[in-house]
Amino acid sequence: MANRQVNTENVREVVTSTVSSAEEFGRLYEIYLPKIYQYARYRVSEKEVAEDLTSDIFNKALDGFKRFNSEKASFSTWIFSIARHSIIDYYRKHAKESKFIQSTESENSLDSDSPEEKLSRSEEIDRLRECILKLNDNEQELISLKFSGGITNREIARITGLSESNVGTILCRAIRKLRDDFSGW
Repeated sequence: MANRQVNTENVREVVTSTVSSAEEFGRLYEIYLPKIYQYARYRVSEKEVAEDLTSDIFNKALDGFKRFNSEKASFSTWIFSIARHSIIDYYRKHAKESKFIQSTESENSLDSDSPEEKLSRSEEIDRLRECILKLNDNEQELISLKFSGGITNREIARITGLSESNVGTILCRAIRKLRDDFSGW
């Protein structure tokens, strides 16, 4: 699926036009599927599990779409809240240790990369993964939402129940930790 730039005005128009239509949900599904999948992929280690979780997340969203109120929260905040809670439930059921990215080389390299570039990128991804796993669960969660979902600090605050300034502070410190840890390699 082509990677689309999400225009929040377009999303608002879609959400407010006919709140319960299946066609509307289909358009939102197309917009948010890549972001929700990427977020799930960051949080679980197996690609198949991320795909299953993404499917489950959108099934829950479809079931609850009639109750969605765009005046209470944006669709992005609402769908990422469902995603976050679904992944928390998954870990409660499966009690996994590793909760963060397990990206494969093929997902992070271009076809035009030389074998040396692919190897170098793979090594960097492995190093970054190790650095991220050193962060606490809250920092990992915020990093996942910010960089896999590409959502704003304000939306992250609404999803997690933290203040917007607290989200920014935690992200800044987590990024600093990652930078310091990663540069130490």
